[in-house]
Amino acid sequence: MTTLNLVTADGRLAAYTLSGRSVVAPAATGRPAFDRIAYSAAHVVADPRADIDPWLQCAVDWDATIAYRRHLWSLGLGVAEAMDTAQRGMGLDWAASLQLIGLSLQAARDFPGARLASGCGTDHLDPAQARSVDDVIRVYEEQMGAIEALGGRLILMCSRALARVARGPADYERVYDRLLRQAREPVILHWLGDMFDPALAGYWGHGDLDAAMETALGVIAAHPAKVDGIKISLLDAGREVAMRRRLPAGVRMYTGDDFNYPGLIAGDGVGSEPVHRHSDALLGIFDAIAPAASAALAALARGDRAGFDAILAPTVPLSRHVFKAPTRFYKTGIVFLAWLNGHQSHFTMVGGQHSARSLPHLCELFRLADQAGLLAAPDLAARRMALVLEGHGC
Repeated sequence: MTTLNLVTADGRLAAYTLSGRSVVAPAATGRPAFDRIAYSAAHVVADPRADIDPWLQCAVDWDATIAYRRHLWSLGLGVAEAMDTAQRGMGLDWAASLQLIGLSLQAARDFPGARLASGCGTDHLDPAQARSVDDVIRVYEEQMGAIEALGGRLILMCSRALARVARGPADYERVYDRLLRQAREPVILHWLGDMFDPALAGYWGHGDLDAAMETALGVIAAHPAKVDGIKISLLDAGREVAMRRRLPAGVRMYTGDDFNYPGLIAGDGVGSEPVHRHSDALLGIFDAIAPAASAALAALARGDRAGFDAILAPTVPLSRHVFKAPTRFYKTGIVFLAWLNGHQSHFTMVGGQHSARSLPHLCELFRLADQAGLLAAPDLAARRMALVLEGHGC
């Protein structure tokens, strides 16, 4: 077994021997069938050779980025495109996002039935330059028109500009009423907690989450035919279940809870509507644990709840580590694991975000990924971890 000297939380070096745990593998042939809708919010691969100012400019390796989406589709997972996992608003601007959406839509044609939904927001408007709700509506509509012109389906992302200019729930109701009335197809709404983005504090017009939920539910109730579902990322399983049970008929809850996803996806069997007895998924962690997510969802579809739990339970400590506070820096761990597993040739991120987590954090991620059976090629992962240690003087 391979042994490395990994850095601990207190800065010491401690020997760690790889577990030898069997690597989680999806079904050997064909795309698996699930009885849950499962989107992975997918990361982007930077171009490390581009001569740019990496904190100020964005350079993407489009071939490697699209190859990873092909990998996700091959596992039966959908792709939630140009979301926060793709560093939307943290290195990936609107121009690059639209290019990414177009390339992904083209690639999805090779996977009949593949799911792809694309983030629509207001990030080409500097929140500091927003003067009114009308400004927010205008830029939302610009992005909606551009994505729908490509044939894309929409995820209406939370807006930093709206959070800044809104004076109360009525402003949110006005914006979403306008957008939902004109959407060509049912959309996925997006509620991202301020642990993911501090600029979204008080979204839906309330600092109190229960009051905010009432506003969101009111928006959905006013336009149920235009809402496919709502993704909430509040890291609060009880609040998600409470909201799930109150959604209109046919409107899905997409869990964005990267701490409690196994139980939320498995569900509790409570609710008059079948889609309200469980949460579907739109998760950043599914990028990092894609083979395990695929295998677990296939087991659940076969009625094998024990197998589902056995596969996903070891991934939860990893996910909680990746998404630990400051949660908005979780993308660093996602990309680090993609590099360890050979999905890209380097550990470089747009916006310089590869520097957002410490060496002890990355070492613990390595340990937890190994213990969850998520190092696809343990020898390669160990060699790459050793390079990181050497580069940090260890």
